Amino acid sequence: MKHIYAKSLSEYRAPSQHEKKKILAAARRLKKKRKLPTSVALEEETIKELKTLAEWRGVPYQVLMRMFILEGIHHLRVADAR
Repeated sequence: MKHIYAKSLSEYRAPSQHEKKKILAAARRLKKKRKLPTSVALEEETIKELKTLAEWRGVPYQVLMRMFILEGIHHLRVADAR
C-alpha cells in the first residue's frame, strides 16, 4: 500500500493564497481568544519544512501550522456538507 503524505501534494508547492498582512491581522485577532496548548509529534524534516514555508510567507511557523489545521477542518466540513 502506497502512502501519500499531505506535504507531497501539489497545493503545498504553490505560493500561499494568503497575503502577509491578512495573515498577521488574523493572528492578532486569534491571539485575543484563549487557546489551549497542545502537543503534536512531528518528524524533524516536517518541522524544518514548516519553518521554511513560514519564513517564506513571513509568519511564525506555529501560526502557519494553525492555519493548515483550520483550513483542513474547513475543507472537511465543506466536503461533509455535500
